[in-house]
Amino acid sequence: MIRRSSRLPGTVALCGVLCWACGPGGPSLRFAVSTPREDYEAQLRYVGLQSTALGREWTAAAQRVLAAPLAVGVPHREARYLDPARAAAVGYRLTLERGQRLAVELDVLDAERTDLRLFVDLFFAPDSLSPPLLVASADSSGWELEYVVPRPGTYLLRVQPELLRGGRISVTMSAHASLEFPVAGRTLGAVRSGFGAPRDAGRREHHGVDIFAPRGTPVIAAVAGRVTRVGSRGIGGNVVWLRETRWGRRLYYAHLDRAVVDEDAWVEPGDTIGFVGNTGNARTTPPHLHFGIYVRGEGPVNPHYHLHEPTVGPLAFAGDPDLVGRWARVAPVGAPVRPSPAADAVTLVRLSGDVPVQVLAGVGPWYLVRFPDGTEGYTALADLRPLEAVRHIAVAMPSELRTAPTAVGVPMDLLEVGTVVPVLGWFGGDVLVRLPDGGQGWIRRDALAPPGPPVAAAN
Repeated sequence: MIRRSSRLPGTVALCGVLCWACGPGGPSLRFAVSTPREDYEAQLRYVGLQSTALGREWTAAAQRVLAAPLAVGVPHREARYLDPARAAAVGYRLTLERGQRLAVELDVLDAERTDLRLFVDLFFAPDSLSPPLLVASADSSGWELEYVVPRPGTYLLRVQPELLRGGRISVTMSAHASLEFPVAGRTLGAVRSGFGAPRDAGRREHHGVDIFAPRGTPVIAAVAGRVTRVGSRGIGGNVVWLRETRWGRRLYYAHLDRAVVDEDAWVEPGDTIGFVGNTGNARTTPPHLHFGIYVRGEGPVNPHYHLHEPTVGPLAFAGDPDLVGRWARVAPVGAPVRPSPAADAVTLVRLSGDVPVQVLAGVGPWYLVRFPDGTEGYTALADLRPLEAVRHIAVAMPSELRTAPTAVGVPMDLLEVGTVVPVLGWFGGDVLVRLPDGGQGWIRRDALAPPGPPVAAAN
């Protein structure tokens, strides 16, 4: 389900219908209409932009982030910068369990960019050799995407703005129960016999969970759907079967003291359908509800993640959101750079001081930064400083000012001998300097006179 956010206007579209059970091979996806991103690509083709270098890079960026997504745990929250000057996109790799309800929320952090349009696609990745399968798609400038996971495994989430658009956004991902808990006032802590437990001396397995509660405790509809069967059914005693219309799950309630719904009745989540008892083969046990979930073509499935509601939310970003999308400098000598936002992650490299970096995202106590050579990594919040002049140095020889370090930068101006420039940072044989108009660019380090003393206000 995709829900409009009340904070920002936007158009939202669900572009696929996913079958929970389309045979033993797992779920399949059939699109009745094209996705918002496909519609946009068609517009680019119509006006001739997709065949341009910029259009090709936009398409390539979308594929690139799927091939090398950021691995994140759920829940996850970050402040993210999508650079409008380049074909920006970001991909995330998530591990999800069957029955979880994935919730993804994006917000625009820049007040002047409330019309920012983002294309959001969710893919299932069956293995490393097969192409990802698109399972849901949306676009909006402020929305929440909800997706009930029919198949456990790896999922890829891609976020991409329109061509030459971008800015600062927040991304929040979390996983929740996809069903209401079926016994009023109880949680998974009331389960005393889990899925797959042996029964009848190992001759069969338990195809559900037993939720213990006092006799007469209300048993509720865990989802909207239609009651397909009510009656007394052998070992189950008094039972109710409920079919969910959207995702196709069949819910089985057994050992009821009594049912209070009729066959073919429509129920909403939270409606009472019966009361806890111990009928059927549970007559020698304390009162409890046997609750099962069945999927056509697969049979019984473990209800655990369908019912599990985490108590811990995503870690809040503790840094400066205004620094995201801007340049900063790594201040301490030997600051470690890691491939993921975790203190126990391996150290990719230790940096010398005063290295300028572009801040791409903020995650908990970390910044994700891009170095002048294009590599990316995570640094601790305390290791970054605002990009301020560390020295003022005169140019010793005529020098080209470039958009990036020498190997990749494009010439943009020529600095004359004697020009005094504020030095913002060092990277290899190149120096980032600030221009009189407030802009910045790179020059060769050997073009500068011997450095003078550090600027007093630099730290």
